[in-house]
Amino acid sequence: MAEEIINRVANSKLITIDLEDFYPEGKRVIFDIKDWLYEELILREKDFRESVKNHDWSLYKENYVALTCSSDAIIPSWAYLLITTELNNYAKKVVIGDLELLETVIFNEIITNLNINEFKNKPVIIKGCSNKPIPQSAYSMLISKIQPEVKNIMYGEACSTVPLFKKRKP
Repeated sequence: MAEEIINRVANSKLITIDLEDFYPEGKRVIFDIKDWLYEELILREKDFRESVKNHDWSLYKENYVALTCSSDAIIPSWAYLLITTELNNYAKKVVIGDLELLETVIFNEIITNLNINEFKNKPVIIKGCSNKPIPQSAYSMLISKIQPEVKNIMYGEACSTVPLFKKRKP
């Protein structure tokens, strides 16, 4: 008589957190203002304001937008802020920076609002492989959020984890 195979991983209290599960839908867009500059270097206020006024901002509906300038121009902060006032009517999120900063800001909000009660005194695996652009800083933010509550933290997959933290017994 063969012994029944027991899946100890499935029966454990182990909780897997996959940040990819929290990845919000919406196109990520870089908005480069260099084309609105004179010779891609000089911001002429009147022309710039005209470009902002005449642009079709509805193109960014439900998008996440990173504002940047890829030329070596010196851009006054009000220029980005003026664009932000228009984008706020359509975009889900606007940052001044690159796509990595955009994802970092998105995940900072997600992790800040994450309810961690279900992780209390439980072993947690933070899933490492991702098909979406999860910023490395999101993993660090997640650990900072859950570490005070969890029993231990591992990184990787259930079959091959790397231990990161184990709560000391009092």
